Amino acid sequence: MGRRRWYTALFLVMGLAGTAFALTDEIWLLVVAALTGTVSTEVVESGPFTSLEQAMLPSAAGVDRDPTRLFGTYNTVATLAGSLGALAAGLTAVLDVAPQRLLLVYAFVAVAGAIVTHGLSPAVEAAPGATRAPLTRSKGVVRRLSGLFALDSFGGGFVTQAFIAYWFTETYGTSPEVLGAAFFLAGILQALSFQIAVRLAGRVGLLNTMVLTHLPSNVLLALIPLAPTEAAAFVLLFSRFALSQMDVPTRQAYVVGVVDAEERTAAAAYTNTARYATRPLGPLVAAPIMQVSLGAPFVVAGVVKSAYDIALYAAFRRRPPHWTE
Repeated sequence: MGRRRWYTALFLVMGLAGTAFALTDEIWLLVVAALTGTVSTEVVESGPFTSLEQAMLPSAAGVDRDPTRLFGTYNTVATLAGSLGALAAGLTAVLDVAPQRLLLVYAFVAVAGAIVTHGLSPAVEAAPGATRAPLTRSKGVVRRLSGLFALDSFGGGFVTQAFIAYWFTETYGTSPEVLGAAFFLAGILQALSFQIAVRLAGRVGLLNTMVLTHLPSNVLLALIPLAPTEAAAFVLLFSRFALSQMDVPTRQAYVVGVVDAEERTAAAAYTNTARYATRPLGPLVAAPIMQVSLGAPFVVAGVVKSAYDIALYAAFRRRPPHWTE
């Protein structure tokens, strides 16, 4: 179909799915809408959009050029917009409208996104004559990366944003307004961290940036339930957010950098699918753990994600992206 056509189609599906959430309580219809994968609970790396975006973006940098700065800008814009959404969600309590109806914003965003997509350059399409096989030379690398990313995402599933909000509410009675402001601030910290990550990667490399920032953030994550006060817990949370997403633009750039240009769409799709497939398992495992200790998922997530960092470095420390070879 072509990347731009499929990208437009995803926007239209997102609009329909969001409208369903805004206007109906029929559970079967909501399940169908949820399973399209286009109504994401994440600000960055949002479902099938991500695989196309990560394949299209390097074209703006040129063949075998470092696209890390572009990935940093891409994630910064997404996070800032998501932060404004979190802030708006926290203010819904003062509006005289059913919160469910506010999800109609998906329809407006979908139409706008579909229109803007038509303005994308033809350069974002796959190169003419590209192989029809999704993966050939890069199959082994993508398989190993997918397994490691699946482990990281499984750990992240223990501490989704919804769980964090629930934990603060149950532990400290934190109000929705405070949580909305907190996630807004967290988004600002993440946006700043993307720009720092890009500059750090230019000095120490993509893989080193991924591991050296992600590992300390996981230690901070495990310490959150041990905080003596609500303020201390928020300090740990914000410190963690300031570091935890620095691996996002660097990871995205690394994936497209270690595979052939014509295999970038497939590489992004497989590695992202591995992340999305295991992430829902985290809440399933976390549920019985929470019966023992409400804060235990923070500790388990920190341990699992730390194991990912160590394994990733051990497996790929001698595998630089193409533009540094």
